[in-house]
Amino acid sequence: MHKGVPISPGVAVARAYRLDEIPSQANSGPLDDAALSAEVFRFQQACKAASDELEKVIERVQQEIGSDEADIFRAHRQLIRDSNRDPVLVAKVKTTIRQKRTDASSALRLALEEYTALFAHLEDPYLRERLADIKDVVGRIQAHLSAEAHPCGEVRNEPVVLVAPEILPSQAVMFECLPVVGIATEAGGATGHAAILARSLGIPAVSGLTGISAEVHTGDLVIVDGREGVVLLNPGPEVEAAYHKLRREYVDLRDRLIENADHPALSADGLKLELFANVNGPADAVTAAKAGAGGVGLYRTEYLFLTHPSVPNEEEQLATYKQVIETSPNQTVTIRTLDLGGDKHVPYLGTGAEANPFMGWRSIRLSAAYPELFRTQLRAILRAGLHGNVHLLFPMISTLEEVRELKNVVAEIRQELARANIPHAANTPIGIMIEVPAAALCIDQLLDEVDFVSIGSNDLIQYVMAADRDNPKVAHLCEPFAPAIYRLLRHIITACVARNKPVTLCGEMAARPRCFPPLFGMGLRSFSMSPALVPSIKALAKCVDSKHARESAEAVLKMRTSNEIREYLSDRVQKLCPNVAFLDTTQ
Repeated sequence: MHKGVPISPGVAVARAYRLDEIPSQANSGPLDDAALSAEVFRFQQACKAASDELEKVIERVQQEIGSDEADIFRAHRQLIRDSNRDPVLVAKVKTTIRQKRTDASSALRLALEEYTALFAHLEDPYLRERLADIKDVVGRIQAHLSAEAHPCGEVRNEPVVLVAPEILPSQAVMFECLPVVGIATEAGGATGHAAILARSLGIPAVSGLTGISAEVHTGDLVIVDGREGVVLLNPGPEVEAAYHKLRREYVDLRDRLIENADHPALSADGLKLELFANVNGPADAVTAAKAGAGGVGLYRTEYLFLTHPSVPNEEEQLATYKQVIETSPNQTVTIRTLDLGGDKHVPYLGTGAEANPFMGWRSIRLSAAYPELFRTQLRAILRAGLHGNVHLLFPMISTLEEVRELKNVVAEIRQELARANIPHAANTPIGIMIEVPAAALCIDQLLDEVDFVSIGSNDLIQYVMAADRDNPKVAHLCEPFAPAIYRLLRHIITACVARNKPVTLCGEMAARPRCFPPLFGMGLRSFSMSPALVPSIKALAKCVDSKHARESAEAVLKMRTSNEIREYLSDRVQKLCPNVAFLDTTQ
């Protein structure tokens, strides 16, 4: 049994799929001479396809971002293309194919393993970072080698549990083609990327499992208990049967709750609530509608950039934003501008390593450094605003000066579109995310400049607690039960309510059943969460009236420790709505 951090509730029982393994082409033994020649040719064709792909990336990045950023991909191209002779990586793979009489995928894997071992002993940080470039190139070649090299082709239709050191934002595409029913990772906390992704899809997940990747092999039977934070490898038949039963109970209850999708979100005493969904793209928007969300409270546009082969241009962005709007409940969408950096990276922005990336060059700070990229996105968002009820949201605001400058940029973009006679939304509401403590403390000043506020609890909690949310060693500090968090949230919510400014809680805290009563009691009426969790919060709301919610808020605000708050709220929700309590994690 392995104990980790429960990051998405539920139970999964399925065969493992090691995400960090490069699959090999199945063959019955050493290749004969004819097959060797064919395999070398196939590898050469894959290298050419990858090189051609990089040419397009270089052109787009240079046009949209700049020549310096395009140099990153020029370096990648040089690893696989030379006019005079084979580059070292290509030559090494060809030699391995011939000497070991093996397939190109296996040879490519062996080459990567050799480079990984070599770079592990280098002391120069810059040189060690070059391993990432090699991995990127290897991934491109592997993707072109054969359909079997892609996870969509490698894994059959049977359910799988993804096992990996971590789930990167750029790997979100995996979930569109693999029947993933569980996730087990080494890195990440309850509010990290893997947790957000898992909860948005309703997939049980456990993180903080040190060394799990080395112990699990593709095909092993794995149990993931996302409520208790437990992972079991190759259990016996009795244990497997017990968890199959627990999984059925969990799924049955979850399915019963989704029957309330068409019901209004109301408290026990009839107060209207707004339960929105956080989405990464059109597929999530469809799920939000099925789950009964009232709209999209947070559209994370960075996932379009993370999964795009280069840089999405204005028309590509417009098409995607329009699709999200048209498939969202009530065509209501709050679109957040790029929130890259921290744990979400694209190679053409912010390539240098930072000692503390979550507090560094990220989010709106990164957008300001690339004005043309930022302006292109704003143009696409304002144009998309014609297709629904669209709000524009700026992330990671720290100062009043930032807000005023951003509003000036929006005004300029509107004038540009008007002069060019390009249809666009002329009065899109502008809001800011409150994630930085400085902004939270000065909320009364910021409210003069904005139409609405969204509280990003994931980042706000890690900044208040000075704890990296993706570090298992301090992940317990990022749970939403610290007294300081509730005092700061009361300050924000009270200020917004007093000024009649709409305020929504958008972080994962919004979907934690135990957090709902005190937040509701503080005056919060709008919550945005992973689509899969909307039904459970809607069911809980029917069990909580405003009087008891205020009592919960008052009680929590008087408590001095996280354990006091956690135990009090756990007991409260268990008594109010035991079914919903069963669907939450135990931590």
